Amino acid sequence: MPKILIVEDDKDIVNNLTEYLRDEGFDVDSAGGQNEAINKMDKNKYDLLLVDISLKDGNGFAVCSAARENNDIPVIFLSASDDEYNIVTGLEIGADDYIVKPFRPRELLSRIRKALRRNGKAGAVIEHDNIRVDTVRGIVTKNGSEIFLSALEYRLFLVFLNNKGAVLSRSRLLEEIWNIAGEYVNDNTLTVYIKRLREKIEDDPQNPTFIKTVRGLGYKVGD
Repeated sequence: MPKILIVEDDKDIVNNLTEYLRDEGFDVDSAGGQNEAINKMDKNKYDLLLVDISLKDGNGFAVCSAARENNDIPVIFLSASDDEYNIVTGLEIGADDYIVKPFRPRELLSRIRKALRRNGKAGAVIEHDNIRVDTVRGIVTKNGSEIFLSALEYRLFLVFLNNKGAVLSRSRLLEEIWNIAGEYVNDNTLTVYIKRLREKIEDDPQNPTFIKTVRGLGYKVGD
């Protein structure tokens, strides 16, 4: 799966982005400043950087320049500044995109996927048993045939796949759906979505073997 480095000194933004992108199938790392980001790029391989311009040490422009020298890693700036000078400078030094905060998560995800495709780094595939998920194209297949999931079904399914072997409580799943939907989702809604997923994923939805019920605890995928 593609590995993303978030270069941002706001811990809340880092935590929220990390959780969101991991649920979408990405491997995520973070750095709080210019020096830490450049050191991590020297030691690790990243497929894309999300970079704030204002950092606790140095700035995002220097990080972008270093990324271009380091295997030409794609860069998307995430900045609260909509100043024309910053936008033009960021793009002219080689950034793939510039997004002004606050931003919509789904829009950011779309731009990340576009940058990865453009740079030939879009190999995010998750496989389990006879299910294959191309997280860049948003396509789910079972035994080679496409399964059509709604947006919430798809993202709930990714939560399961990204936590294979772990028991996920209903409260944890409710929190995940709430974060994804951006609005309150109740317990009955979760029941409906799990039922719909099973109808589309399981060979026998009445006796599920993919999304397993762990009595008194929740659900899990895999051992």
